[in-house]
Amino acid sequence: MSVTALDRSVALPADVDQPAPRGGAVDLVEVGRAFSGTGGRRDVLRDLTVQIRAGEILAVVGPSGCGKSTLLRVIGGLDRPTAGAVTVAGQPVVDTDARTAIAFQEPRLLPWRTLAQNVELGLPQGTGRRAGRARVAELLELVGLTASADLNPRQVSGGMAQRASLARALARGPEVLLLDEPFGALDALTRLRMQDLLLQVHAVEPTTVVLVTHDVEEALFLADRVLLLRTLTPEDGSSSVARILTAPGERPRDRAEAAFADLRADLLTGLGVDTHHASPL
Repeated sequence: MSVTALDRSVALPADVDQPAPRGGAVDLVEVGRAFSGTGGRRDVLRDLTVQIRAGEILAVVGPSGCGKSTLLRVIGGLDRPTAGAVTVAGQPVVDTDARTAIAFQEPRLLPWRTLAQNVELGLPQGTGRRAGRARVAELLELVGLTASADLNPRQVSGGMAQRASLARALARGPEVLLLDEPFGALDALTRLRMQDLLLQVHAVEPTTVVLVTHDVEEALFLADRVLLLRTLTPEDGSSSVARILTAPGERPRDRAEAAFADLRADLLTGLGVDTHHASPL
């Protein structure tokens, strides 16, 4: 089943079976990551223990410098923890782990290649030419870029380029999709549309997703759970995990729902922002 329209409902039709999660469960056990510099050792992550269910969308929020991007790099095998263990589907994460794929805030497309050719770069090594063409076409249709397949990145909008970046990450067939502020550089309207698109894609290809974002509303709208990280200080010895919240209701969620607004205020308070929000009696 394919989804091409950005404004289409993210729910699959009632007569279509919901696809089983094909993502891998991620287990982080007492994970720590420290860096050494002229000022001595600095802990960025400490004693972080989280279990991410297969097919779950987990959003990660927290103040700048709390280790959100570092956590993604550790899960993806792009960085090694200095303490603890990380597994995907029960197996240890290795360097540049092929079971994971990452998409960044910038699309990072090669400007001399078409969108289709950029997506093709994400295919697993050894993919046959015919199978590769079919998979690229399937992914371009999924993200609504079939008509733009032969355009270069400079010929498309930022939102279209980010859709191509998402398709390239999915081309790998990852068990875990890591998204580092993927919509942060987009305008407000395009960002909302991309949020809907991500849910549409996840409904069709239900991989495990770990999403780093500074947008609390985005986290609650997209995720099953939200992991709030804290900035570490040398004095307190606390875990990086400040809280883990379960998002209310089923997707797609109503941003105006009272429970949604209350959790949004709760998360912002955890980030040190005074929301002046009063819950209804």
